[in-house]
Amino acid sequence: MKLSELKPRPGSKKRPKIVGRGPGSGHGKTSTRGHKGQRSRTGGGKGPGFTGGQNRLNRMYPKRGFGTTDMVGFNVVNVDKLGVFAAGSTVTPVEMKSQGLVKGPEPVKVLGNGDLKVKLTVRANAFSASAKAKIEQAGGKAEVL
Repeated sequence: MKLSELKPRPGSKKRPKIVGRGPGSGHGKTSTRGHKGQRSRTGGGKGPGFTGGQNRLNRMYPKRGFGTTDMVGFNVVNVDKLGVFAAGSTVTPVEMKSQGLVKGPEPVKVLGNGDLKVKLTVRANAFSASAKAKIEQAGGKAEVL
């Protein structure tokens, strides 16, 4: 088989429907919209939330609670993942990102899942209490940025 012999499987390529190009196209005059009525007009038809004239679902139920836009999302790293760094080194969010432990620009929080066997100085935006205890138990330091 050669590249010039490649072609799509039969039936996989379908011509788009072309309407409003005269009677010879097979979709002329009313352009498959029928005669008169709301759906034959431009912009005709009901909106996506229309439920037959009764109240829409999004208006039927009361709104509860509140939304906040200033919540801080964290990149989380567990202490067992910090074992990839050499003993005695200083670990910052930049090093964590270069090792692929965190993604994105959000601040880094270290959580206490797993065990740490290496002495490290860890600098992050936040620590859980158990993570701080495990880092110090291994002989390292947990510094908040």
